[in-house]
Amino acid sequence: MHALVYTQPNEVRLQDRPYPEMAEGEVIIKIEAAGICGSDMHAYHGHDPRRNPGLVLGHEFAGVVVESRDGSIAVGDRVSGNPSTTCGVCDNCAQGRSNLCSNRTMVGMTRPGAFAEYMSIPAASLIKLPGDIASDMAALTEPAATALHAINLSQRALHRPLQEGRVLILGGGAIGMLAALLLRHYGVNRLAVVELNPKRAQSIRNHVGCDVLDTTREELGESSFDLVLDCVGAAATRKAAFVAVKPGGAIMHIGLQDWASEIDMRKLTLGEITLMGAFIYTLADMRATVNLLRQGVFGDLAWVEKRSLGDGPAAFSDLHHGRTAAAKVLLKPD
Repeated sequence: MHALVYTQPNEVRLQDRPYPEMAEGEVIIKIEAAGICGSDMHAYHGHDPRRNPGLVLGHEFAGVVVESRDGSIAVGDRVSGNPSTTCGVCDNCAQGRSNLCSNRTMVGMTRPGAFAEYMSIPAASLIKLPGDIASDMAALTEPAATALHAINLSQRALHRPLQEGRVLILGGGAIGMLAALLLRHYGVNRLAVVELNPKRAQSIRNHVGCDVLDTTREELGESSFDLVLDCVGAAATRKAAFVAVKPGGAIMHIGLQDWASEIDMRKLTLGEITLMGAFIYTLADMRATVNLLRQGVFGDLAWVEKRSLGDGPAAFSDLHHGRTAAAKVLLKPD
């Protein structure tokens, strides 16, 4: 079968790979669409020691089951799912926080991922898709669930309803775009997104209809936002989040571009600012996200670009060089 393989930093190649093996309790999926995530780009740049050359990347997917060794999922079922395989028995799994499983593994990291014609995965990680949702839309379930999970956690830290405050999103990639669309659905009218790529910035204006800021040319208002979502996770965006957040406000950290940096602990303490992290989602988040996608909450998806799997090397290169306006690029096997 054809698969897109990470071969060395700044290079992915289309290669022939063996048809996947399937253990008990697993299924094999014929991939119909798979999204390029920021973490895939992080690996592409050689910045993720957990993803090594020779790996098939990709963990945002939708497809149809062609083989099954599990009674809960049948051949012909259309599915998306959680790329993380969880143990189900650790303390976090027992508490319903499977996203924090102590023993998780992941497709596209510890086992071959979704940038291929076929992929194996444990059936317990899957959700069945309703018949009226297209695979291209369903492939957005994973990143959209990340945005949903982060926003739901953020609301717990705010002293007033989310709709009453000013919200800032740092980064207009897929998570930032999906978060912005979801916040609009929740009734947030005072919303701004920081995005430095002019093509993406215009796409956000067109599809979200909120303020878009370029911090290389304009400054953020100091202490002016009730909630800041850092969807980049770089040292510069962490610093910007602390500048922008109001005393008593909250910062939600989602992106993982840089692994460490200093933060303004003095403002955090004197301003009683809540600093939170959000890591992926649960299956419950994913099921809720499928319903939101079906309702059209994330728009008509005209902001998504679709390419063939064979065009994957060019897609990665275009994302690397900022040559596309798309916040999300989907790869589709020929």
